[in-house]
Amino acid sequence: MAQIGLIGGSGLEKLNILRETREVSVETPYGAPSSSFLCGKLADNEIFILSRHARDHSITPSHVNNRANIFALKELGCTAILATTACGSLKEEISRGQIVFPDQFLDFTRNRINTFHDHFEPGVTGHVAMADPFSENLRQRLISSADSLNLSYHPRGTVVTIEGPRFSTRAESNMFRIIGADIINMSIAPEAALANEAGIPYAVVALSTDYDAWKHDEEPVTWAEILKVFEENVRHVTALLVNVLQDFKV
Repeated sequence: MAQIGLIGGSGLEKLNILRETREVSVETPYGAPSSSFLCGKLADNEIFILSRHARDHSITPSHVNNRANIFALKELGCTAILATTACGSLKEEISRGQIVFPDQFLDFTRNRINTFHDHFEPGVTGHVAMADPFSENLRQRLISSADSLNLSYHPRGTVVTIEGPRFSTRAESNMFRIIGADIINMSIAPEAALANEAGIPYAVVALSTDYDAWKHDEEPVTWAEILKVFEENVRHVTALLVNVLQDFKV
């Protein structure tokens, strides 16, 4: 049996993919996680679902307690974390409704705490390698499942995480395209960095919902548009997660 953390946007706990569910609360040295965890079984595995922005979507991207979230999943014994996120596309070929499995990130956040180290203990430097921040093993599991479900996806990409909660200006959007980013969101970089520090393999299912602000032949992104596209395609994300999680072996 594997124990797996699942971090997603508000509403993930409403997908009814688990059986024998219960609520689990965890205290951490870094404060409270975003919400209690919905714990349950999927096949023989134990899944812990966490709503990143709280279940009522009341926590802004800058105020998500990423340290508490990742620490709590480690305390619960999770040996892998899968995260879901809506993202903006910075490339013409990444269309609305397509899935991306990022393999790199660019961190453009300003106000996040993205390390567990407030100071270094004697003899402990805490400089963690981050060359490949996403677990290749988990990414390949996701890719294999996407193939089996005949989903439209991109097997790799660089996600840039911005501070938010505002969206990009056109100049910023074009800058991110120039420096090599493929998709953009407000969540992933701090989570990935902290999961690596905690020694937990981490991978992301990113659903493209919009074209950010760089496309002059379209209206800039709005929150209403993001929700509309995500809700139209959430069944694909759900099917992918169920397919991976029910056959997950350590």
